[in-house]
Amino acid sequence: MTTTAWLVLLSFDAVLLALLELFFLPLRLDGTLLPRIGDVPFPVVVVLAALTTPWLVSAASRLGERRLGMVPLVVWVLTVLVVGIAGPGHDHVLVADLRTLLLLGCGAIPAALVLGGVLGRAARDRERRKSSPQAKRTGPSPTPTRR
Repeated sequence: MTTTAWLVLLSFDAVLLALLELFFLPLRLDGTLLPRIGDVPFPVVVVLAALTTPWLVSAASRLGERRLGMVPLVVWVLTVLVVGIAGPGHDHVLVADLRTLLLLGCGAIPAALVLGGVLGRAARDRERRKSSPQAKRTGPSPTPTRR
């Protein structure tokens, strides 16, 4: 598969994961779907977001150019915000409490840290290549000095 096809697949995964996390964010231990344990919120999808978004960023950055890693992160954040605010039938899917902040924070922050690490390593490698002795010999000649 080509780089573009893989990037489209990873972006599609980001959309699917964002939708899954949004729709299961309101889960509660209230006896309806999960066992009844005091009717407390049970945002298990926050853990899913914290694990999958950094993986998507890492996988996309290995496709070729390192900056491609930001595509799944941007797609995930846009999906969460657009569907969460103007959801299906113009319903608000995002719940107005701490779970929304947890989802956004645990999904975006680890992925942004992975992206920063990937881009930082790429910049460091680029600087090493520029400053290596071989690059100095084969690079452009230094500017002439004044007489």
